[in-house]
Amino acid sequence: MAIQQQQTLPPQYVEDLQKDYGTQLTALTGKELDTSKFAPQVAAQDQYQQDAYTMAGTQGQGIGAYAPYITQASAYAGPSAYSGQQSAFYSPYQQDVIDTTMSEYDTQAQKGMSGIGLLAAKSGNLGGGREGVMRSEYQSKSDLNRALLMAGLQQQGFGQAQKGAQNAWQQQMQMAGVVPGMQRADIAGLGQMGALQQAQEQATLGAETEAARLKAYEPYERLGYQGQGIASIASGAPGQYMSSVQPNPTPLQTALGTGAAMSGIWGNMQNNWTQPYQG
Repeated sequence: MAIQQQQTLPPQYVEDLQKDYGTQLTALTGKELDTSKFAPQVAAQDQYQQDAYTMAGTQGQGIGAYAPYITQASAYAGPSAYSGQQSAFYSPYQQDVIDTTMSEYDTQAQKGMSGIGLLAAKSGNLGGGREGVMRSEYQSKSDLNRALLMAGLQQQGFGQAQKGAQNAWQQQMQMAGVVPGMQRADIAGLGQMGALQQAQEQATLGAETEAARLKAYEPYERLGYQGQGIASIASGAPGQYMSSVQPNPTPLQTALGTGAAMSGIWGNMQNNWTQPYQG
């Protein structure tokens, strides 16, 4: 007796869509995806950042920026910085002041000595011993006053030079504290500007990487949407019924089937006989 089979198949247009989808999927997944086009990228340091690193590492600008001022300040410390007229802090007019003052002193001292002669002449002691004593005492006092005046003028010049050296020392020490801070601010400012530029570059690289990734995966996403659409169409499409009739088995096929069945039954019976009885 012939055997009749019946199965439900999708419409032909659905089968065509599925076949075409399978062809596209095989072709797409059969190619290696080049991920290097959207690999993560790191933005290089900006020029401002490089300049900041250079400044920070340059002797006298970042590291040891205070050193030149400390060195200069040490030259202004101690008496050697303000002693003698060759000192940079000694007034160039100091010697002129001394010379003019001492010349005027000597002129006045000479007038005083002449006055002693006039007094001696009036008193009738001109050329006498008393005049000599008066002249000697006057000269001694005059010489002492002259020495004191010279010392005072020199001390005045020395004090002014000393004060100038101290002021210069203080200025250099202040610069040693201020300048490095200003340079650090410059370095920090360069670093911040460079960081902003680097962040912008990093954002650009990130956008380009994401665009490359989307472009690379677009065929897969498009094929995925296509597959979902085909599945939706297939689920709603009416089925086609197909019947098939198969001929009866031949005597040989029947005998082979019966033999196989009998062999299985005989094997089961042997297993049962060989097992011990349990009452």
